[in-house]
Amino acid sequence: MIDLSVSFNGIKLKNPLILASGVWDIPYSKIVDFSNLGGIVYKGVSLKKRLGNPVPRITETPCGAINSIGLANEGIENFNKETLPRLKDFNTAIFINIFGETIEEFSRISEKVRDVDGIEVNISCPNVKKAGIFFGINPETAFKVTEAVYKNTDLPVIVKLTPAASNIVEIAKACKDAGASVLTVCNTFQGIVIDIENKKPFFKKIVGGVSGPAIKPLALYKVYQICKEIDIPVIGSGGITNYKDVIEYLIAGARAIQLGSCIFNNPLAPIEIIDNIIRYLKDNEYNKIEDIRKCNYE
Repeated sequence: MIDLSVSFNGIKLKNPLILASGVWDIPYSKIVDFSNLGGIVYKGVSLKKRLGNPVPRITETPCGAINSIGLANEGIENFNKETLPRLKDFNTAIFINIFGETIEEFSRISEKVRDVDGIEVNISCPNVKKAGIFFGINPETAFKVTEAVYKNTDLPVIVKLTPAASNIVEIAKACKDAGASVLTVCNTFQGIVIDIENKKPFFKKIVGGVSGPAIKPLALYKVYQICKEIDIPVIGSGGITNYKDVIEYLIAGARAIQLGSCIFNNPLAPIEIIDNIIRYLKDNEYNKIEDIRKCNYE
């Protein structure tokens, strides 16, 4: 039997595939059974309901997509009451992505999170003005947000970093020192699209988050940098579309990966990736997924 399970800092996954926040909702489980996945990260949740950015919110780009959703969500109280019970029906690890516009909001929402396997702290959203990247590009604010969450929960604290930081290793160290158990590396890159017919930016908020195959080498390098310098588990994220991408992230040092916008083009991608990882392990005479991380890439 091939063992796909991974375990780190009290987090146990049946395989290294986690659905990233913001790219799925519960109806997607009719296409891919979430119980077959290592975990799922529910989209960013705030203290109160948030409408998000005006439409249009997403468009294709060469080798990917760019979005400006604006962290639309139902608020933590509705999540706990209505959404969480539905997620608990799936036999998989459940994480919630949280955000706030102030450090106090991060503190207050972390107190309300319960019955999940970990909290992913969003200090990296590229298309909101008062949250996200604002906290993630400075080690001092990254430390304060992480510390505020860590002090108010017994759950593992996972911090999702932004590639916009001038020194992402410095940010990673600050988050670790503040109590982060795990890092997600990384969120989307900032970009814009111009509507040449109307001669103005496509999004009302101008900036969007670039995802897809085009960013994979960039995000992979961020993972490599942090895994070489910081002794903390990393969940790799960015541009993953197939099993080869997953293997690359694992060899670079990631303990697990998050799958994002590729499911827009191929909804069955998670299952195909798992099947192909099993085939890869058998072909290379590996018994477990952890054997991949022992490869020497120096």
